[in-house]
Amino acid sequence: MAPPVDAPPAERAPWWLGLVVVAAVCLAYANSLSAPFVFDDLPSITENPTIRQLSWAMFSPPPGTGLTVDGRPVLNVSLALNYAVSGASVRGYHVTNVAIHALAALTLFGLVRRTLLRLRSGQTLAPHATELALATALLWALHPLQTESVTYVVQRTESLMGLFYLLTLYAFVRGCTAAPARGWFTVAVIACTLGMATKEVMVSAPLIVLLYDRTFVAGSFRAAWQQRRGLYLALAATWLLLAYLVVGTGLRGGTIGAAAGVTPWDYALSQSRAILHYLWLTLWPRALVFDYGSDFVTFARALPFALLDLALLGGTAWALVRRPALGFLGAWFFAILAPTSSILGGTRQMLAEHRIYLSLAAVAVLVAVVLRLALGRRNRLAWSALAVLLGLLTVRRNEDYRSVLALYQDTVAKRPQNAYAHNNLGQALLLAGRYAEAVASFQTALPLSPNRTLAHNYLAGALARLGRTAESVEHARAALTFNPTYAEARFNLGTGLLRLGQFPAAVAELETALR
Repeated sequence: MAPPVDAPPAERAPWWLGLVVVAAVCLAYANSLSAPFVFDDLPSITENPTIRQLSWAMFSPPPGTGLTVDGRPVLNVSLALNYAVSGASVRGYHVTNVAIHALAALTLFGLVRRTLLRLRSGQTLAPHATELALATALLWALHPLQTESVTYVVQRTESLMGLFYLLTLYAFVRGCTAAPARGWFTVAVIACTLGMATKEVMVSAPLIVLLYDRTFVAGSFRAAWQQRRGLYLALAATWLLLAYLVVGTGLRGGTIGAAAGVTPWDYALSQSRAILHYLWLTLWPRALVFDYGSDFVTFARALPFALLDLALLGGTAWALVRRPALGFLGAWFFAILAPTSSILGGTRQMLAEHRIYLSLAAVAVLVAVVLRLALGRRNRLAWSALAVLLGLLTVRRNEDYRSVLALYQDTVAKRPQNAYAHNNLGQALLLAGRYAEAVASFQTALPLSPNRTLAHNYLAGALARLGRTAESVEHARAALTFNPTYAEARFNLGTGLLRLGQFPAAVAELETALR
């Protein structure tokens, strides 16, 4: 493969284009700023003691807990900084999330623009590099799939990691044209290090930088290695930090791998469909779901999806040889998804829309380029209209986050077989004082739940609120048959027995709960 031509000196893009991107992001997420903390926000933020002070403790989030902050010190530090400024007020956290997303969009704009200037098809795309970069940044930033990484506060782990990932590659690109390059390459290594300490998905960044070098700069892996060996050794060294953080948390508190209760085989089968589902949502972002629950599928059902996945992977491999720029987009999409959407994942959450956050950039680039090639000058109207539509869908999706109750009502409506969603809806109804509805929600969850301990215990608590003490005691005992050391179920059983006047048995259960 002949090496790509050197990029011409890149003129500065008009400053106001950056304002367009930032303003568009702010408008799309303006109605998200009052959305409450939900789900994993609570243990990772409102109940997280390590973010209460700006001290060394913020670099050591609670280890081995499986919380979102576990093994991710940079994420924890960002939350500590938020807490120092605004305490438990949710608005400050949302403002930070929107700012991170806007910065990531600006970085993507610069990366795409400078990359297009390097392509051999200069007669076709390079003269339109700024316009195509703007289209890409807007389509990516305004896509409603991004709401889970922006509006769901603790999932800034995805957007913050995405920002560091993009900065790593952008700094590399700048370093290839700067003299001397050392300053920009140092920035790339620092960004890569911070990304590794933010989320494990960053693991592919050094390889993507190498692939970018081979595709757009050096022309071959050998030339890239010979010219920038020191940089790649420094980037690879950041894997040591990632390994230390992952091992130090005990595979994130037993929430990944076999300890999560999901076998690699079952997870792989589910991901055969998940990858194509994500891809479909990038093109048709309807019926977005906050919590998909477990998504077990049989081999027969997974086989057609797996064959399509293999076809896409095969097409990516072919393109890397014959159409390197197109192949790079495919590699970007799959490499970033791989840690969470392959046999390496193995979490209870088999599908999660925040995982597509950065991979979506490849689709945005492809759509922007296809519109340019197909429509010529008329493409501006097409991508502008599409960006506005995506922004409106994002505003609409943010409305689902207006309360915990609304979010789980939406989730249950879209995934009625999701026991986790019914349980969480029940808890939201309890907090709203709607006890009878909470009982109905927990009763729906019980036969669907893979974890009967939680389902029985939640139902016991709800029945107690309604004064149905005998039934509450029955379900608390049922919870303990699945997990005798579950302290909360012991407490519910003890308080129930107390109300029934069975004082010695109540005391024994409450003492056990305390132990």
